[in-house]
Amino acid sequence: MTRERKQQFTLRITQANPTQLVVIIYEMLLCYLEEMEEAVKQQDSTAFHEGARKCRGCLNELLMSLHLEYEPAPQLQQLYLFCIRRLANAERKMVDAPLLEVKRVIQPLHDAYQQIEDQNDKGPVMNNSQTLYAGLTYDRNQLTENMADQGANRGMLI
Repeated sequence: MTRERKQQFTLRITQANPTQLVVIIYEMLLCYLEEMEEAVKQQDSTAFHEGARKCRGCLNELLMSLHLEYEPAPQLQQLYLFCIRRLANAERKMVDAPLLEVKRVIQPLHDAYQQIEDQNDKGPVMNNSQTLYAGLTYDRNQLTENMADQGANRGMLI
């Protein structure tokens, strides 16, 4: 994942409500799956295994965020576990066919959550994050980010 993409995800995470966080995790997972597919084409086992590790991290985060007492959490749990098994199969053989199966599961979930993300009227999960201003300031071709309020009171409150 490029540095710019990581910065975009980071900015979105600091401003996201719970449903938007799920969408972001799905997007990160899909991005890592694409990196794994590219690693198969390039026969780069290091990048492939690193992508698999990051995919597992996303899937584990999705699993841990489920509230199993509510529907459809048990069904989502089964889908995530299926994806983890397929990912392990792909990693064992270093092939991309199981990755396509994972994408076929995750993409519709991403699309569904993306449709309902604005219906969640809860505010951002991170209430005390830094304010970030981005714009073209000194050079036409370079994005410069400036952070306001760089006090010690940032991040999550304890």
